[in-house]
Amino acid sequence: MSHRISKSIFEQLYFPPLGQRIIKTSFAVFLCLVFYRLRGYRGETMSAEAAITAIICMQPYVQDTKEYALNRLSGTLIGAFWGFLFLLLVPIFPEIGRNPFILYPLMGLGTLISLYSSVVIRKPDTSSLAAIVFVCVVIAYPDIENPLDQAFHRVLDVMVGMGIAIGVNVFRLPRVKQKDKVFFVRTSDLASDQLARIPSSALFRLNYLYNDGAKICLMSEHAPAFFMSQMSSVNLSVPMIVMDGAGIYDPNENTYVSTVNLDPDSSRWLMKRLDTLETSYFIYTVHKNRNCIYHRGRLTDAEAIVYQRMKRSPYRQYLDDDHFALEDVVYIKVVATGDKAAKLQAALGPSLAHRKLRIAIRPQAGLTDGSSLYFYAANADIAHAQDRLMRLLQKKEPELQPVEIFSKNGYRSEHDAAHLLHTLGNSYEPFRPFFWIDPESEKDPRRLR
Repeated sequence: MSHRISKSIFEQLYFPPLGQRIIKTSFAVFLCLVFYRLRGYRGETMSAEAAITAIICMQPYVQDTKEYALNRLSGTLIGAFWGFLFLLLVPIFPEIGRNPFILYPLMGLGTLISLYSSVVIRKPDTSSLAAIVFVCVVIAYPDIENPLDQAFHRVLDVMVGMGIAIGVNVFRLPRVKQKDKVFFVRTSDLASDQLARIPSSALFRLNYLYNDGAKICLMSEHAPAFFMSQMSSVNLSVPMIVMDGAGIYDPNENTYVSTVNLDPDSSRWLMKRLDTLETSYFIYTVHKNRNCIYHRGRLTDAEAIVYQRMKRSPYRQYLDDDHFALEDVVYIKVVATGDKAAKLQAALGPSLAHRKLRIAIRPQAGLTDGSSLYFYAANADIAHAQDRLMRLLQKKEPELQPVEIFSKNGYRSEHDAAHLLHTLGNSYEPFRPFFWIDPESEKDPRRLR
């Protein structure tokens, strides 16, 4: 039993690859310690102050590092100023230094003044740091011989750590952008279901990768409405695979690049069989780049719940008539509760292959005990859609290669989406050792940066 438990815990451990921020922060701390070693300091708090500053200031982006550094410098100057003033004024009254019941309240008052000063100059983010620096300057009183030297070195330590952090962060580790790769990512790894929102942090990271030149194809089991209600802020650069591979959709042009529709005879047969089984269903069509949805039969309670939620989207067109062409049918959907899905699969399954149809059963978002059956053309799946999209993209860039970035355990929390996109980022721009030479860079040195 203990072996099984320990194995389960071990399997849940997550060892992500080292990111640039981790490596750069460690290197910045190393440089701070070396700097003070060369200056002759061995073990004093000065090197620690600089190292702490470097750790705090090191951020994923250089601009963020500069902002953190300026805030830390502002807070340090405020705290150092009030600490220096405290050390000048308190010795005027020697009895204060000998009486902790007077000295400590004064230190508390100095902390209050440091905090309030940051707010007065509209730098509230620096208030905590100002208070910390003030306490660090005065804490050793009365064992301080030179107040100016004490305050000056606190500011100097921060500036050393700040400068090292900015310098290290400006330097980029050798990486190569994989612009000859198309990365395929499932939206089911970014959100729990079609009614859930993709975390804002994931959308931000996606947009960053798109703007950085990454070719990312998002793949969904659902119609484009799942994307378009959330992706307005993301600059998608590659058409998306939608409807579980039955369609390829270009959001920039608001057009379907291609669809794999049901054969009209197969659609007619399937609808007749569902009518015979007294099962209501939705018919999804694409006509003139419009996703139109029709319904046949009487709405069940479960279907009504789904229908009321879905029709709110401006990207879906729910129609109450029967005026559609069988040639436009992309798939047919049945919403089922209880064991109805299993019964329908048993009744229709044996005939689907002969009709060149395939069935997929998935949980229905919004229903606790509901599922949906999707009937597609046999060759309307993700693998075929990837092939179609790659052939389309390779007409312009023949060297493109597909790469799949899938989550092992699927989406469970925002952390899983962040982990997946972190993996994608490392795959798009992998770290290379300093001695590594890209064979392609010999042909085109611009590939290395």
